[in-house]
Amino acid sequence: MHDSQDYFNHLIKLLTLEKEEEILQFEGLMKNTSVQQRVEMGICWHPLKVVETGFGFGDYPFAILERTRAKDSPHQFSSGKSAILFSTDNQAPDAWKGIIQFVNGDQLKLIFFTDEEPEILDWGKLGVVLMPDENAYKEQESILKFVANARNCRLADLRDILILNAESENTKSTHFNPEINKSLNDSQKQAVQQIIDNKDVVMVHGPPGTGKTTTLIEATRLLVNDGEQVLLTAPSNAAADWLSIKCLEQGLKVLRMGNIAKIDEQLEKVTLEGHLRNHENFQDIRKYRKQSAELRRMAGKYKRQFGKAEREQRKLILQEAKSIGNEARKIEEYLITQCIDSADVITCTLMGANHRLLQNREFNTVIIDESAQSPEPACWVPISKANRVVLAGDPFQLPPTIKSEPAAKGGLSKTLMEKLLNNVPTNLLDIQYRMNKSIMEFSNKWFYGGNLKADERVLNWKLKELKSLEFIDTAGRGWNEKLNPETRSVSNPDEANLLVFLLIKLLNELNGMPVSIGVVSPYKEQTLLLNSLISEIEYPEHTFIDIQTIDSFQGQERDAIFVSLVRSNDDNEIGFLKDYRRMNVAMTRARKKLCIIGDSATLANDPFYKAFVDHCESNNAYHSAWEFDID
Repeated sequence: MHDSQDYFNHLIKLLTLEKEEEILQFEGLMKNTSVQQRVEMGICWHPLKVVETGFGFGDYPFAILERTRAKDSPHQFSSGKSAILFSTDNQAPDAWKGIIQFVNGDQLKLIFFTDEEPEILDWGKLGVVLMPDENAYKEQESILKFVANARNCRLADLRDILILNAESENTKSTHFNPEINKSLNDSQKQAVQQIIDNKDVVMVHGPPGTGKTTTLIEATRLLVNDGEQVLLTAPSNAAADWLSIKCLEQGLKVLRMGNIAKIDEQLEKVTLEGHLRNHENFQDIRKYRKQSAELRRMAGKYKRQFGKAEREQRKLILQEAKSIGNEARKIEEYLITQCIDSADVITCTLMGANHRLLQNREFNTVIIDESAQSPEPACWVPISKANRVVLAGDPFQLPPTIKSEPAAKGGLSKTLMEKLLNNVPTNLLDIQYRMNKSIMEFSNKWFYGGNLKADERVLNWKLKELKSLEFIDTAGRGWNEKLNPETRSVSNPDEANLLVFLLIKLLNELNGMPVSIGVVSPYKEQTLLLNSLISEIEYPEHTFIDIQTIDSFQGQERDAIFVSLVRSNDDNEIGFLKDYRRMNVAMTRARKKLCIIGDSATLANDPFYKAFVDHCESNNAYHSAWEFDID
């Protein structure tokens, strides 16, 4: 017990360092930048107009807000994030914090966890700025303490198996032999069988394009058929949404917990709000809510300047509104319990597993997808509810972003999946269905020991008869990188011009053939430059071009991918290109064509990039930028 106590105390210390660093960065940002600078950084919308207000799920007030300037510009807003509503006309107190429920184009919905609509909504020059989610840190710390102190229970057993490599008395729990979907390949079937058989912990290692989600959903379907209710989790709302959709496709009854993005109607129906809205007793809730809202409006008619009698009357009206609202809430809580009990699968984010409605529930099987993208403390939230744990992901793709350097060096950057890779039963999914053989080959050798195979359907597919892999070497051109002193991000204008030239060349060669293209770079500054350049070119209507950072592109795929590596300097500095997992993501997004542009003189002093350049040379995939006349 002493070892596990020390282990979790250390994790809590690292988590505290991360929280303090995030708060420090936020405070420095607010102190040293203007509202306009924050808008340009994508963490602020200003000015805003109020599109709609009201009281929604849980009888909490909400506001739908729309930005009136910088429309369609890039931003970091997404569902589930914390934000502060402010006014440049007045000083807004911290009480006007909210949670973003959805972002749709230039609109977002902000939920306030207060009894009344914030007065600020009546003010002018409104804005909203992202803020650190301190509550998430508190919840993780609380869970870590809970896990550390667990004794003589299933959680204590799992904890010791996970972190102390404790032996299990019974590693098998086979009680039924399911008929696994015959369309799965052998490695997928083996992973599904082990999820069903194993009593404690199983890992599913899914390299890019190997059907990890398909495998997890099949295991979930079989467990549900055997009478289980499965908790299916992922680090992000987008990933949890995707799991929900795939479960629905299998005919499973899904309950999607937490704040979700505003997506298609199919998924809205499986949220708590959607389930309740379709329940026969929902009209009672609606009736009480309507009465409560009418009383609130009546109380709102009292102006700020009024006497004692008016103040008392307003107080009585608000009390009655609250009382009626409580009645609605009681009915709602009863219906919610029914919804949770009757679901086959509950899907949520890792932190969503700590939702108050799930806090006292346990699940025989808890599946954590993309566990190699999540800091370890967050993984313990769903694990704390498990009898059996399934960790799925790929530790050779991008890890979570850790802001605190001391926390990262102390071990917070190492995920639970990485720690367990050689200590628990692990199933490598070894058939990939995305890339042709030449695109897959280098990544397969470097990261996966050459164990992956391309499915026959993708083995040799191409864009017409064009080369599938190309490295364009800018060495000797003098195309040096440029640092933006404000953002501290790097760009390379000459390399960007070459990429656009090659992009136009590809479009001409395809001659109107429909194609999806991804343009990616490690550096935000370069993506902004590329976005500006590509917006000026014309391309066919059925051609889709998406420009993002590599980090933003994880989990996606396109027919063709162009990668701009940017770094070109006399000191051979390659920055966070040194994290080879970032390049693994970049190299494994393409289905039929991958074109990487970089300066071998800067890159090839590093063993990974030297090996890649050598690989391209030996496979007739190497070209010099001198071959292209773009001056």
